[in-house]
Amino acid sequence: MDAIQQQFVQLLQQHNIQLTSDQLEQFELYYKTLVEWNEKMNLTAITEREQVYMKHFYDSLSLSFYFPIGEASLLADIGSGAGFPSVPLKIAFPHLQVTIIDSLNKRISFLRELVSQLGLNGVECVHGRAEDISRMPAYRDHFDLVTARAVARLTVLNEFCLPFVKKGGTFVAMKGSEIEEELKEASFSLSELKARLVQVDRMSLPIEDSVRHFVRIEKLANTPGKYPRKAGTPLKNPLIKF
Repeated sequence: MDAIQQQFVQLLQQHNIQLTSDQLEQFELYYKTLVEWNEKMNLTAITEREQVYMKHFYDSLSLSFYFPIGEASLLADIGSGAGFPSVPLKIAFPHLQVTIIDSLNKRISFLRELVSQLGLNGVECVHGRAEDISRMPAYRDHFDLVTARAVARLTVLNEFCLPFVKKGGTFVAMKGSEIEEELKEASFSLSELKARLVQVDRMSLPIEDSVRHFVRIEKLANTPGKYPRKAGTPLKNPLIKF
């Protein structure tokens, strides 16, 4: 274990996350695979090793600081990109059954290769638009926990993500520093999609002190049949009441 991994391990121990040597090897292989594939396609602008460990791996795992991850078994990650936050969560919490949904087939190809390289079981990588996939019975109103990390504004994310959440389940949106306006404009979409805001937690990322917010939303009832609207509509015409 070198200094970067040691720092990573120590920071996680402060939140009662203990990584085994095998899990650390998986994170290192994740880093190497990410950098290798990033030379062929745009997966991330962050490739410096310490930055990947902090801004991607630690940042992804920070969701578990504010949500009891042991209580979830079925996790869906919407617009996962290079696998954040779901793959780091799967490495640290192997009990999770993970479904990753992304609209770009190249990213899904990377994720399937990554999952194979890391030897992860119970991970499904699905290519498609969230609005289309959440109409499928196998995924609709199904998951205990749904996540999205910095994908779109909250009112749009709600329509992308809440149809995947089962009644009584949770959607956690991982957002950056400025969220007050997003929270206000998202109230109508929450009502329409049968959900409610539970709490918002705030964290500063170690070393660089950039701010993260975790918006926790509870699903109160199954998704009304008219949602989500057809692919592309939520982005062009968000659910905002003027």
